[in-house]
Amino acid sequence: MASEKADYEQEESGGDIRPSSPSSEASDSEPRWWESKSLEDQPVDSARGWIVAIAGSFMLMFSMGCVNSYGSYQTYYHMNQFPKEPMSTLSWIGTLQFAVMNFVGIPAGILCERMDSRLVTFSGGLIMGIALIIASFCDSAVWKLLVTQGIVFSIGASLVFIPATSIPSQWFVKYRALAIGVVVAGSGIGGLWLTPATDHMISSLGTAWALRITGIVIIAVNSVASLFMRNRLKVRGRDKIVDFSVFRDIRFLFIFAGGICGTTAYFTPFFSMPSFAIQIVGKNNSFGTNLVTIINAASTLGRIITGQVAMQFGNINTLATCTLVASLSILILWLPFHTTGTLVACAIIYGLFCGGFISLLPVILAELWGVSRIATIIGLLYIANFIGTMVGAPSSSAILDNVGHGHNFKPTIAFSGVFMMGAFLFFTCLRFAACKSVFKKV
Repeated sequence: MASEKADYEQEESGGDIRPSSPSSEASDSEPRWWESKSLEDQPVDSARGWIVAIAGSFMLMFSMGCVNSYGSYQTYYHMNQFPKEPMSTLSWIGTLQFAVMNFVGIPAGILCERMDSRLVTFSGGLIMGIALIIASFCDSAVWKLLVTQGIVFSIGASLVFIPATSIPSQWFVKYRALAIGVVVAGSGIGGLWLTPATDHMISSLGTAWALRITGIVIIAVNSVASLFMRNRLKVRGRDKIVDFSVFRDIRFLFIFAGGICGTTAYFTPFFSMPSFAIQIVGKNNSFGTNLVTIINAASTLGRIITGQVAMQFGNINTLATCTLVASLSILILWLPFHTTGTLVACAIIYGLFCGGFISLLPVILAELWGVSRIATIIGLLYIANFIGTMVGAPSSSAILDNVGHGHNFKPTIAFSGVFMMGAFLFFTCLRFAACKSVFKKV
């Protein structure tokens, strides 16, 4: 335990926390109502930390779960409410949900550092729920849904997502990778059950009541979970609101570039495998839906397993391996074959290893730059996710339509596999920038 405490103190000394003066200690003992109290005396790797991680998992279950389940709304909008609107227009609601959530990462990280994270996450849940409730009354124009269900919802989701993926790192040293794996597994669990639940609500009650019920549940669950999302460290004052100095560090540049490539490739299997199964393999619609369920289930399991593996072999080593295997599963199992077995195998293997790409990046940031300012650094990294999302999904669809003429999926599959391989190459460069020894655990 003593060695773990020493490791944690070494992380904090990496320029993240300044030696406190008597005045700053006094201010720490009497925080203002919107600031968090310091809990630095609380032990790391304790039961309290696991409560924080589980609370974060529930937050991601509904924030990312709603993003993953938007396809149910899109289908209904296209077939019933807005039959004259092209599918590409309606798909922008889902694209904005994920893109804006990442773009707002920097201000969300700043708020998380300067305010009690319980207040930040509670506000985010309230915004998400109210946005969906208001969207339930916007049945006359698509632009109203773009604003409410797309932009406003994602702003609230970012206020939940950034603290939920950053704050748990403050509570762990030895089990940090596993804890973050548990947190991000919540998004996969949400995708597993929230999508069929949304389908059932829409078919039984319509989109209006499905949005209202989902909004009310988000407010209720997130309000309870936010009570446990406590900062362990209180960040001391600094001159710059956002510290962009990490962009002068070659290691962060490799992570940023790898994040762009990985996010560009990440969603293509989720979006294209169902259509591939129906058009090329000759399966029915339910099989296509089940493929997405398989990827989500494997990804949920993979996010937890990779955290355990990273404890043994190192976070960066595990991240590079995950992106390599995910890329090879696309290029070797999906690209050349048109059979059911290889498609299912690709879905399982890709799901297991793409989960590591999601769960390990916050852990690596905490490992390299300390945990006290992790929220802001994660916010900077998610700008890369924003770029990758805006490039990946539209490009994948455009390649299928213009190069593959709507039925040749090989260029789209190759596009995803090559970009995931690019992420592997950048993370390999990161690994040797962090440590040049080949066999060292990094």
